[in-house]
Amino acid sequence: MRWLELRKIKATSAHLGMLKAKLAKYKRELITPKSGGGGAGEGFDVAKTGDARIGFVGFPSVGKSTLLSNLAGVYSEVAAYEFTTLTTVPGVIRYKGAKIQLLDLPGIIEGAKDGKGRGRQVIAVARTCKLIFIVLDVLKPLGDKAIIEKELEGFGIRLNKTPPNITFRKKEKGGINLTCVVPQTELDLQSVKQILGEYRISNADVVLKGDSTCDDLIDVIEGNRVYIPCIYVLNKIDQISIEELDIIYKIPHCVPLSAHHKWNFDDLLEKMWDYLSLTRIYTKPKGQLPDFNAPVVLREDNKSVEAFCNNLHKAILKDFKYALVWG
Repeated sequence: MRWLELRKIKATSAHLGMLKAKLAKYKRELITPKSGGGGAGEGFDVAKTGDARIGFVGFPSVGKSTLLSNLAGVYSEVAAYEFTTLTTVPGVIRYKGAKIQLLDLPGIIEGAKDGKGRGRQVIAVARTCKLIFIVLDVLKPLGDKAIIEKELEGFGIRLNKTPPNITFRKKEKGGINLTCVVPQTELDLQSVKQILGEYRISNADVVLKGDSTCDDLIDVIEGNRVYIPCIYVLNKIDQISIEELDIIYKIPHCVPLSAHHKWNFDDLLEKMWDYLSLTRIYTKPKGQLPDFNAPVVLREDNKSVEAFCNNLHKAILKDFKYALVWG
């Protein structure tokens, strides 16, 4: 009896995996433009500048424009009615020697991933950011948080997650080969075959290096997911009590503040720096002291001498001979 129950569970899991793969395919067809043109849309596409880009995402009238104005000194129209910001408003701040671009994106609504309220254009810009600030009204944070996460998730954005530890390689023949480096609780050869079958893939090598789910495998097969760190900015804390503030502080990846009164901006900027994972490199002319005023800023995952040279000028690498590095 126990064996039959396990078989039923495995069969159900494989069927669910197949349905999830179908759903992922249909979603991709919905969010992919039919024609080659279009782009982000007028007023949405902003040229990248600086060492990193941060997008402000949230519902209308949660304080995104006020936050941008008080952080970067950039005027972004603020009013008591919704949808004040209709285009992307850029701003720049300098923090710890890094130049960081801030984007105040128009407010999104439920159904944005399906195109409501020009939501696709807004989320498409958010996909280009190195960090996302989800700005929430502190009086109703959890409900709005869940809706916005769902909208971003539906457009292929994975918040505060790392890419699945899965190796996937198509091949011309040989069928489906599955290798599990660690024991799996959800995936097995049957479920992997059914998911790949939805994509008409009959020959591939799949290596599961961690305990993976059907969603993880689908994300790897789709290949268009972006993994972006996120900070939840809970605005308008001047409207709640100290006791409520203590509870809110326990929410992971969260910074409560008041954009209007400029409360707790230091905490936000410090967490922003941690989540961006930037490294400052100081140049030292021969026989002189290091220049601590203008560091070269690189990402933690790309701290090579090649990246350093390209940051200064791409022509340097061609004539580069050696470097002295310490720290």
